[in-house]
Amino acid sequence: MKVLYQQEGSQLKISIMAENDVQDFINAHAQVLDNGFKYLPMSDAMRHRLERSNFIFSGFKTFHELNEAFPSLIDENGERKPFERFLKDVLAIDETYNRNYLRAEYNFCQASADMAAKWEQIEADGDRYNLQYRTQHDDKVRPEHAALDGVTLPPSDPFWEEYYPPNGWNCRCTVAQVRKSKYPVTDPEEARARGEEALQKDTRGIFRFNSGKQGKTFPDYNPYTISRCRDCDIAQGKANLAYIPDNELCSACRLIRVCQQTSGCKLDPVYGNRLLISNDCDSSELKDNTRAAHAILSSFPDVYMRIREHVFQINVKNPEYEINGMFADRKGVKSPKGISDGFRKAIKQGCEVVVIDLDKHLRKKPLAVGAISRYIDWRHSDFENGIIKECYVVFQDKAVVITSQHSGRELIALEIEKLKQ
Repeated sequence: MKVLYQQEGSQLKISIMAENDVQDFINAHAQVLDNGFKYLPMSDAMRHRLERSNFIFSGFKTFHELNEAFPSLIDENGERKPFERFLKDVLAIDETYNRNYLRAEYNFCQASADMAAKWEQIEADGDRYNLQYRTQHDDKVRPEHAALDGVTLPPSDPFWEEYYPPNGWNCRCTVAQVRKSKYPVTDPEEARARGEEALQKDTRGIFRFNSGKQGKTFPDYNPYTISRCRDCDIAQGKANLAYIPDNELCSACRLIRVCQQTSGCKLDPVYGNRLLISNDCDSSELKDNTRAAHAILSSFPDVYMRIREHVFQINVKNPEYEINGMFADRKGVKSPKGISDGFRKAIKQGCEVVVIDLDKHLRKKPLAVGAISRYIDWRHSDFENGIIKECYVVFQDKAVVITSQHSGRELIALEIEKLKQ
């Protein structure tokens, strides 16, 4: 409120979101939410995604608090109030946002994180088991949520993209993996009808998301955002932040995300904010990580990267990059045979992107197009199942990218051949 009191003019300046005191407040709020899953077992990649979601959610919430408090700067005569009176007048906002709302948000965040951690295990097992929706079977269960109790479907069924719990504020529902032979599969149309019944009060469609699949504690469309946020490329990590927002909320969103990304980082001297380098990155790997990143950035102008902080734990090798919001790791293979192992290790680290770095050990050797294509093609199921979204191959300071669209060894070879040009 001290920072807000210093604002001049008739409109709240979006730049206030980058003020140090405001950033400290956002971080403090986010840390409260983070504490809800501090000891919950999950991968480092998932934990980082959920913490990022908490920061962005806290940023939007702070923007609304400041926006709501701003008119209170002026009294009934159009004069600026003394600070003491202004602070007294906005205490109700603090009570509403940081006590009443926060209690429900904390519970929802905790439930989302718990279900996200469960989803990691569910994804690891694939469709080996079916997934069953379960309530707490007590007198506190909402009748509409009771309608979903017992729904049993494979984890790959689209049903779980919309009706995976939590399905409301203070929702205590969960899921359980069950043997296929023990419970009959629910008819998909019946399951969806029961899902619609369960979410009939969610008229805005806020709770139709899967925290594990999206890696977020709160959906993109929530009480502090607008419906457009649900389909925004920025929220999905598919676009960079160097665009001109068309309204105040979008402007605030851009600034919140920039602050989140640049926190604790320095800009690369060559590519600026397209390559952020964490102050706590692994210094022993920095030279190779920067070299490979430069190769990718020079080949793909729409890519933004971050060299992540290093986790100082025994037997823990955390993902080295974020590439357009997705976790990635660089694998300096000594021969094409190492590609398969590189994929396996990246998946174990929770990565969606693999960077095959041929310049680390094979820079001066002929490009083995056939062998490289063959070993990448052997991992086609990783692309088909959506576990791996992209594979960058770096050679002689250039890069190509392989995705699920490159189906078959021939198409992959055509991409690898471009590294010779």
